[in-house]
Amino acid sequence: MIKEILGIKKGMTRIYDEQGNITPVTLIQAGPCPVVSIKTKENDGYNAVQIGFGECKEKNANKPLAGIFKKSNIKPHRWLRECRVEKVDGMQIGQEIKLDIFAKGDILDVSGFTKGKGFAGVIKRYNFGGGPDTHGASDYQRHRGASAGQRPQVLKGTRMAGHMGDAAKTVQRLKVINILTEQNILLLKGSVPGSNNELLVIRQTTRKVKPKMVVESDKTKPPKGKGKAPKEAPKKKK
Repeated sequence: MIKEILGIKKGMTRIYDEQGNITPVTLIQAGPCPVVSIKTKENDGYNAVQIGFGECKEKNANKPLAGIFKKSNIKPHRWLRECRVEKVDGMQIGQEIKLDIFAKGDILDVSGFTKGKGFAGVIKRYNFGGGPDTHGASDYQRHRGASAGQRPQVLKGTRMAGHMGDAAKTVQRLKVINILTEQNILLLKGSVPGSNNELLVIRQTTRKVKPKMVVESDKTKPPKGKGKAPKEAPKKKK
């Protein structure tokens, strides 16, 4: 069974448990995602399923996407993504992938694009310290300093001012706090990359998740340093 779905970020909020503890959560509107096409190892060299998300008007879909959806007899969608699977047995074109593939307490990975912040200097981009605010060179508080020592040109990878944000990022091991099946809303603990209404890919985590070790305290045993008989002071030799 496929363990991947598409969605859009709707924002963040907080929820309270019975003890009054606060948990920050991200609301994601995910699914339903129809299966548009199925790729098999025999025909394509690998097993995968193409799913769509965000139904749109036919005039708003470009010709390549419109042709794919028309071939599958499915209404055009804004996004189309391919999900690798081990087996495609039981998958059918037109089948909808919904949030019921996940359950409360599952650990998921979320992929998206970070917020674009345009051209940024080294202080904002890399948290540089900047120059002194005292007397000396004026207008140099937010400069990165000289790079003349890297001759004949600046070395590749040098941290300098430039484009910041709008990069692919995956946040791993986010816990499912709740699932609102009727509203197609997924509540994940923590934050996810991107702005509101941006596309997100949610999948089952590929990393190992170790269960938290819960050790019950044994009240019968005395705490360390307590409950022990005090040592007798050594007797002085006469």
